[in-house]
Amino acid sequence: MPLSLHEISIGVMLPKLRMLSTLLDKAAAHAEADTLAEARLAPDMYPLSGQIQRVSDAAKFGAARLAGLTPPPFEDTETTLAQLQERLARTIAYLESVGPDQIDGREEETVILPLRDRKVEFTGRSYVLTMVLPNFYFHVVTAYDIL
Repeated sequence: MPLSLHEISIGVMLPKLRMLSTLLDKAAAHAEADTLAEARLAPDMYPLSGQIQRVSDAAKFGAARLAGLTPPPFEDTETTLAQLQERLARTIAYLESVGPDQIDGREEETVILPLRDRKVEFTGRSYVLTMVLPNFYFHVVTAYDIL
């Protein structure tokens, strides 16, 4: 049986979001936890807060575009681990609300990604495989590296 679009998108992202939530719980137990939200690997990279925000955005925008929905707006104002946990929880809840019936069968549907100066068109399948998942995993791994 072939993999469905829902399985290769939401089915892949949900466990990683939950893993990041667990890692934030563990990080909160350390003495330097108060400074972790602003920790970064290099001066020109997003701090942990920015990495979690990008993970969240990749997941919610990816799911929304695949399903033809408008994603919920999340402000990028998180500055504490508790706020980042809440963001992950809202992202997980949103992904759980997007069912297979909203995504499966849309593999060849056009997905338009607005960029600063242009719009890029993908099929649903190519959007997940060449844009959503690589971006999502980059920021998951970078958040993990910071922690």
